[in-house]
Amino acid sequence: MSEYFLTGATGVVGSAITRELLSLPDNRVTLLIRAGSDGELDSRLQTLFRFWEFDPVLVGNRVTVLRGDITLPQFGLQPDVFDSLAQRCSHIVHCAALVRMNLPLEEARKSALGAAANVVDLAQRSQRNGGLKKVEVLSTVGVGGNRPGELPEHWITEARTFHNTYEQAKAEAEVRIHHGVMEGLPITVHRPSMVVGDSQSGRVIGFQVFYHLVEFLTGKRTFGIFPSLAGTKLDIVPVNYVAAAVVWSSSRSDTVGRVLHLCSGTNGSISVRELQHQIRAQWVAAGVKLHPITEVPTRLFRAALPLIRTFSPHELQRAIQTLPIFLNYLAEKQSFGNAATSILLEQHGIALPPVEAYLQKILAYYLLTARKSGGAQANELPVSRAK
Repeated sequence: MSEYFLTGATGVVGSAITRELLSLPDNRVTLLIRAGSDGELDSRLQTLFRFWEFDPVLVGNRVTVLRGDITLPQFGLQPDVFDSLAQRCSHIVHCAALVRMNLPLEEARKSALGAAANVVDLAQRSQRNGGLKKVEVLSTVGVGGNRPGELPEHWITEARTFHNTYEQAKAEAEVRIHHGVMEGLPITVHRPSMVVGDSQSGRVIGFQVFYHLVEFLTGKRTFGIFPSLAGTKLDIVPVNYVAAAVVWSSSRSDTVGRVLHLCSGTNGSISVRELQHQIRAQWVAAGVKLHPITEVPTRLFRAALPLIRTFSPHELQRAIQTLPIFLNYLAEKQSFGNAATSILLEQHGIALPPVEAYLQKILAYYLLTARKSGGAQANELPVSRAK
């Protein structure tokens, strides 16, 4: 029986990884979940069971939950609880992250670096106890920052600038994790790009970055007015591909010290203009009325945003305020290498599906689900092409 400790189980990637782990009968999982009370903790766990479509009676005896916080020393756990965790866990999967770009740098560091330090601490203690087999850490392709050219599938050591504090803090956290590797910890780092729903069903536990972009590309928020999108591509990846890769890697010693790029790569990315065409066609087919597209120079579009916001419904004004963040990324031709990772995973039966094979499925699921709640809401400023 393998004993997994996992952070971020309530998130998009973590929920998919946990489901993948529990589908294998020889795995037990301990989930660190942030909650204000034991009642909230149980409520969040029940939400997960419903999303996983698992019967708690059948798999509940293989699930343990701990109320904690990735940013606090020892995850905010009591010393005896932390020690017990280090005694029994054989695998660690860290996917929790505070996905906000507009935090002060020190606050962003507290989350990313604090969590990385806790992961390394737990791994070292578990290793000393003789039980540790593997550690998987979810990072982001965003650690490349403003580095020119295609992001390579290895550790990045050169100096670079970043678009925001989220990227910088995650890059610094990777440095801490890399030190752990050099100190002898069996760690693999995974860098996903923009994670979307399941490639088979379209399902996802929450609508984050990609789905905010979908709302933007419909034109509903800007009365059909868009900046030029010519030549811009977007790297997206289905969540089940990410989950399968991470769970597979957790059983492998030959991935220790490697950086795996879980993304579509330069050749597999979709053009934003084609994405917009597909979105609008699907929305119109579903009976949604959309404004005709009016394309204007980017500088003019930026200048017009305050006016667009003024004439927008109150519930959309915050979402419109975040549009410059998308524009900053859509204006860049970022690319991420994935050739080595794709070949490795394909050799073990984990194939990256082409975008056209699943795009309509994830859009249909979002269209069906989000219309009931008014669509993706901009409660937090989204990150760049990250998990």
